[in-house]
Amino acid sequence: MLDTDSPQDAGAKTHSAAVAPASGGSNARQSTALDYHALNAMLNLYDDEGKIQFEKDREAARQYFLSHVNQNTVFFHNLKEKLDYLVTEGYYEPEVLEQYSFEFVRDLFDAAYAKKFRFPTFLGAFKYYTSYTLKTFDGKRYLERYEDRVCMVALALARGDEALAMAMMEEIITGRFQPATPTFLNAGKKSRGELVSCFLLRIEDNMESIGRSINSALQLSKRGGGVALCLTNLRESGAPIKHIENQSSGVIPVMKLLEDSFSYANQLGARQGAGAVYLNAHHPDIMRFLDTKRENADEKIRIKTLSLGVVVPDITFELARNNEDMYLFSPYDVERVYGVPFSEISVTEKYREMVEDARIRKSKIKAREFFQIIAEIQFESGYPYLMFEDTVNRANPIAGRISMSNLCSEILQVSEASLYEEDLSYSHLGKDISCNLGSLNIAKTMDSDDFGRTVETSIRALTAVAEMSNITSVPSIARGNAESHAIGLGQMNLHGYLARERIFYGSEEGIDFTNIYFYAVTYHAIRASNRLAVEKGRSFKGFEKSKYASGEYFDKYTDQVWAPKTERVAQLFADAGIHIPTQDDWRTLKAEVMAGGLYNQNLQAVPPTGSISYINHSTSSIHPIVSKIEIRKEGKIGRVYYPAPYMSNENLDYYQDAYEIGPEKIIDTYAAATQHVDQGLSLTLFFRDTATTRDINRAQIYAWKKGIKTIYYIRLRQMALDGTQVQGCVSCTL
Repeated sequence: MLDTDSPQDAGAKTHSAAVAPASGGSNARQSTALDYHALNAMLNLYDDEGKIQFEKDREAARQYFLSHVNQNTVFFHNLKEKLDYLVTEGYYEPEVLEQYSFEFVRDLFDAAYAKKFRFPTFLGAFKYYTSYTLKTFDGKRYLERYEDRVCMVALALARGDEALAMAMMEEIITGRFQPATPTFLNAGKKSRGELVSCFLLRIEDNMESIGRSINSALQLSKRGGGVALCLTNLRESGAPIKHIENQSSGVIPVMKLLEDSFSYANQLGARQGAGAVYLNAHHPDIMRFLDTKRENADEKIRIKTLSLGVVVPDITFELARNNEDMYLFSPYDVERVYGVPFSEISVTEKYREMVEDARIRKSKIKAREFFQIIAEIQFESGYPYLMFEDTVNRANPIAGRISMSNLCSEILQVSEASLYEEDLSYSHLGKDISCNLGSLNIAKTMDSDDFGRTVETSIRALTAVAEMSNITSVPSIARGNAESHAIGLGQMNLHGYLARERIFYGSEEGIDFTNIYFYAVTYHAIRASNRLAVEKGRSFKGFEKSKYASGEYFDKYTDQVWAPKTERVAQLFADAGIHIPTQDDWRTLKAEVMAGGLYNQNLQAVPPTGSISYINHSTSSIHPIVSKIEIRKEGKIGRVYYPAPYMSNENLDYYQDAYEIGPEKIIDTYAAATQHVDQGLSLTLFFRDTATTRDINRAQIYAWKKGIKTIYYIRLRQMALDGTQVQGCVSCTL
């Protein structure tokens, strides 16, 4: 290690290790004989006093640098030599650096290295060097340290704005803001993928739309994108085609085509493509749709790799509560009668009317049996995801209907149908959806010396991602992104923060904090988007029809007082110097938005953060930990152990895992946040191994009543055969 170098030189010598120093004493000397893998494994072994050996993991991180990273990192004498080499050899985009003077770039790198960043865990360091850092083209040597990647991301997203680049670097290097994997991995690199990797497409009831959607799924998948598609508008099995009865094959063959497409477009064999399909609960193919995930399903219909989501209206719960039949309606007939696709109809509003309309073919099942079957299949597979359609649309501030979600069930945006000519060219180019994501570390954000600045800088970073993304191979995606500038500012490390502050997850204080934190973030996010609209002289397309423009959105904040209900939470915000917005603050903001607009159609969405949580040392998203010491299987290295953030032998009681906490407290926590988030939150429900399908049904009903918008996976406490935890969403574990 060359810690005596000047900041400029330290920024160039990429072989110096960025880890915490090893603890002293004979214990540390004895550990030096062990490699980093063995040291990390000691997290799973108690010491002689029955305590977790957290220091061994820090030693593992240091040993990883000493024995692996340092030896495999390319050496440069100074920053200029390094940057010149990386540009000349085609590693960095020259356009990124050309926007700045070298003096500023040097100052930025110096400032980043002056922070003396250290990976607090072995897994964080391992994840970064395995999955994120720039490597030589043969993949054998490292060309970046963590600080280098942070600086290049900041330079790329700031697009020549020196003050913004410095602010972004500051937020990322301190861990307050973490761009999603596609952005953090790719920004500034010459040979790179997209900055965003999650997309939503709607399919209309015609062969042109089906064919175009499959092509779009292929194009997005080969670029590393996960894709969700809405199947609700497709006519059911047995429906007529050109007035000839019993011709349609329904949604299952389309699902098969999509599954094969994602399997084929596997990103040069790196991983399978990831896809999800959503279907309304009142579609006639719904039971066959669900059967595709049964363990004993016939291979002709079995869907192995596609994720399934069901769109559930309020009326479905009402029918189940009253033990009534549940009618399923032909999308073909609904569109003929109402003149719009099935997904544009509120089933709850039109249900009785459609039941009585003889022009609409219908069948029926028992509503309670429907929910029972959903629970059975979730018990077996974790699927389907659920989207509560009416809850989502009541909370939607944008004109139009939301009819689906994404691979991880947190993106909730309005889409618009495309229309096609016979040659598959567009007669009307619609709007589809891309997910521009990044997350705040709640603990570090609460520690920020300027809470509002942290939120605003993050909003500006995500807006840059939206503006820099233009996927022309799928024009509907490109149009939707260009007109909406939609982003999803997420959150992570809620459980870590609460435990650090000696607050139990799901307690009164824990829920109170969640409510006020998201309330404050929402205020600053909207204010930042308003400032962007004023600076750029325009709002997102359709702003004038939104509840922001009418002022209706702000009523819930101006008509009542939002303040901490517990003294502890009030003290946390006071100690952090964070101003909790008042009604007058909201009235002022309301007037500014109505006058100046908003640049971003959507602002917040909470994904199930994965890899970025490990490099940021955060608990994932806002759900509880799954284990005090998480066990993961990482490629060739095998098992890796990860300690929950801020956990020590003195505060273990505050780290109850998700299975111990149970679904109700998790739902209560998410409900507190949901009321402030314009999109969704990826909510996984965890059950002990003694749970029954009735327990799952109860939790779903409770979630619906509490105003939850979506439910992601259902997890039962089960370990894989090798002892590792089951992995999450392959595209959105950011």
